[in-house]
Amino acid sequence: MDGLKITHADHGHHGEYRAQPAGSDHIGRLTWKEAGKGVRVADHTLVPPAIGGRGIAAELVKALVADAREQGFRIIPQCSYVAVMFDRHPEWAPLRA
Repeated sequence: MDGLKITHADHGHHGEYRAQPAGSDHIGRLTWKEAGKGVRVADHTLVPPAIGGRGIAAELVKALVADAREQGFRIIPQCSYVAVMFDRHPEWAPLRA
């Protein structure tokens, strides 16, 4: 998605991905918490209605998956949206804890 800035804040045992479309003050978030060494629980995906319907939640999940591949952790998709995305992308199965 053009003009979407995604950042990641890691607070040790928990963190969040943030997505902000260009020209908007609204921010979408995907939060996670640690569930043991090398495992993160994706627990919430939140996109304000003002920026909904643009694929922002999907981009947040993709950022989490890219980091899992790069950093070597696995994901428990507790959030229903993240679980649906994993179901839509069977190639992500090795990253599911």
